[in-house]
Amino acid sequence: MTVSKTAEKSSGKSADPAKGRKDATEVQSEALQLGELSEQLGYVLKRAQLKVFENFLRCMASLQLTPAQFSVLLLVEKNPGRNQTEIASTLGILRPNFVAMLDNLESRDLCARIRSTNDRRSHILVLTDKGKAVLARAKKLVATKHEARLNELLGQANREALLAMLSKIASEF
Repeated sequence: MTVSKTAEKSSGKSADPAKGRKDATEVQSEALQLGELSEQLGYVLKRAQLKVFENFLRCMASLQLTPAQFSVLLLVEKNPGRNQTEIASTLGILRPNFVAMLDNLESRDLCARIRSTNDRRSHILVLTDKGKAVLARAKKLVATKHEARLNELLGQANREALLAMLSKIASEF
């Protein structure tokens, strides 16, 4: 980029790039000012969610499970015989995304779709033996690593209060 000397003078920049400029390490070490954004509940919730998901993915790396996949496996385990539409709806997963996720879980032999005897257009979801074993290991990892880290960070009383507040937002907002 070419800048004229007139433009440099009017912008207060000198022709010498080293003068009047912070070096790159100084700029990188300064955090951006968030202003009102730091007080926006939605923004702070999203940032917290990203950190929680990062930790979850680290904990589940050996099993290669995402939070959504883990949630699906849990719901299938707790709700045998329910159809894929109900599971997707409960988790708020759009149909095309859910179908792709089920394809992945089926290809890994973690769950299976079985045509419903009540409604031939519908499929119920079941865990395979491998899916049950993987879910059992995942639950243990979540309890001993992921949730344990959150409990350590928040403490039991704050954890319970946060769960109550988030549940209220989810159900009433």
